[in-house]
Amino acid sequence: MAGDGRAAAAVAAREAIEVLEILWSRSGDLAAIAPVSTSQLRVLYILADNDGINLRDLGHELGSAPSSVSRMCDRLHAIGFVERTPSSASRREVELRLTSAGTRYLNDLRTRRETALAQTVATMAPEEQAAFARGLAFFRTAVLHGDSSSGSAPVHGTVADTA
Repeated sequence: MAGDGRAAAAVAAREAIEVLEILWSRSGDLAAIAPVSTSQLRVLYILADNDGINLRDLGHELGSAPSSVSRMCDRLHAIGFVERTPSSASRREVELRLTSAGTRYLNDLRTRRETALAQTVATMAPEEQAAFARGLAFFRTAVLHGDSSSGSAPVHGTVADTA
């Protein structure tokens, strides 16, 4: 039955996410630790792929209200991870960019996570590694493109490219 396969895949994905949470929490070095929350980390991912995005478009990407997006950007600006500059297209808009500190934070986090994941994947047999990579690629595609028949919307932008 197709439903049984879907249910089993959903359970496997949930379990994989839980294992990743355990992996990140085993070491404070791997966790998406302060100074950013999970939501703020998502903003950093979007800004990394969309240099100069405006607040309206960022809100669309996040599916969030403008006031929430503005507050998140205020916090990220306060810790030196995001800069706001006047838009060249409109005096009424502000462009958002990662600062060098924001870029360093994001790159460092990604490197630490990839190192931890590579160590774990190295314990798998080559055919398991290949199957794992294929499965993740299919999962990523499903997340990015959504499935209108299931009611899930596609993910806008390339946030998943950077997660």
